[in-house]
Amino acid sequence: MAHIIVVGNEKGGAGKSTVSMHVATALARLGHRVNTLDLDLRQRSLGRHAENRRIFLEKSGLTLPSARCHDLPEIDAATLRPGENIYDHRLSTAISLLEKDSDFILIDCPGSHTRLSQVAHSLADTLITPLNDSFIDFDLLAHIDDAGEKILAPSVYAEMVWNARQLRAQAGLKPIDWVVMRNRVGTQRMVNKEKMERAVKMLAQRVGFRIAPGFSERVIFRELFPRGLTLLDLKDIGVKQLNISNVAARQELRDMMKALRLPGVDVKF
Repeated sequence: MAHIIVVGNEKGGAGKSTVSMHVATALARLGHRVNTLDLDLRQRSLGRHAENRRIFLEKSGLTLPSARCHDLPEIDAATLRPGENIYDHRLSTAISLLEKDSDFILIDCPGSHTRLSQVAHSLADTLITPLNDSFIDFDLLAHIDDAGEKILAPSVYAEMVWNARQLRAQAGLKPIDWVVMRNRVGTQRMVNKEKMERAVKMLAQRVGFRIAPGFSERVIFRELFPRGLTLLDLKDIGVKQLNISNVAARQELRDMMKALRLPGVDVKF
């Protein structure tokens, strides 16, 4: 069976699509069969990235390892039984169609709570939650005291993941490997950064997730999107000398992929 990776966070702007693009492309470059689903039916950042990549490669006459992005299949509402949800069927049908031709299925969730996102989380073998290095974003995972030093209670997103874990346990499936990825971490040592680091570690022990390194804020990600490219494609499009920032970004990607511990993945790039 395909290993299902879900990239989720109920807050927009955390870098979910950037992480999804790079994880999917990295796996494809490592020789794995990768199919993706973009559940943000409105913005479709991952879907747009895939379209941009296809158009750029066709114009350039290049062939690069790529994940395949798919739309959810349409379902005839008349075929549903009373009480059945059409979105549940669209997602389950997509997974069943893709599994036979996938080593990995990556699902990019919207930055809001939707039925599709909720169901996708219950399907996750690996759940990646990108998190901006900010207590505004952290509040989605847990409520914290005014000093930023004591966790008062898990918050809405952590509760949704807990519910997804319960559903998997009831179905006899293996537990979700939940990985929280701190994105856009500043390079300078600041009091807020240190408090955030302590808070994430405390919450990891309390609700059960692993912490992985994410991406720093870099212009390169915005520059690559219109062509559908990733950091791993630069040399293939003629960039002979990577600058210091790009080299550092590739190392961040390498560290991130290693931290995910995906089955059968030997990170060599």
